Amino acid sequence: MTHHDPTFWLLARAAGLTAYVLLGASVLAGLTLRTRPARRLRLPLVAEAHKTLAVASLAAVALHGSALVLDSTVRVTPAALVVPGLVAYRPAAVAAGVVAAWLLTIITASFWMRRRLGVRAWRRLHKATYLLFVLAAAHGLTAGTDSSQPWGQALYLGMPALVSFAACWRILTVAGGRTVARA
Repeated sequence: MTHHDPTFWLLARAAGLTAYVLLGASVLAGLTLRTRPARRLRLPLVAEAHKTLAVASLAAVALHGSALVLDSTVRVTPAALVVPGLVAYRPAAVAAGVVAAWLLTIITASFWMRRRLGVRAWRRLHKATYLLFVLAAAHGLTAGTDSSQPWGQALYLGMPALVSFAACWRILTVAGGRTVARA
């Protein structure tokens, strides 16, 4: 009888959960940038926190994927980390995670390409963050082994609720501010 060392499996789970929380925090920070409460804060600090949380989330995603490759619980090859659909375990759910990782990489890289892209194109690209977040939540909820736990469900459903609330608040406060400014 062989003994399975759970170290990499536990690391993969912890890194995946950490990546999701950091992503959610980054999205929330980004959503507050143009709202009234953020005006009371130092905007450069909020913007830097937004960017730092995104980079930290990307690092946690890299650790998540690396630990999965090193673990023997689910067979994940290095190619499966970059090509959606190569993992037999819950293929659609894992593919959503791979696409989310690609979007996170591209959107995070865009922080340093903003001037080259132009503000309008950069903002359009940044709107893909909503898709990224939905894919990440779906990945965690449907592929994550902790999603059956009450705390896992609270995390994977609570974070989208917070982000949805913040997005609605941003739409209302930014739109409200424009209406007042136009009047």
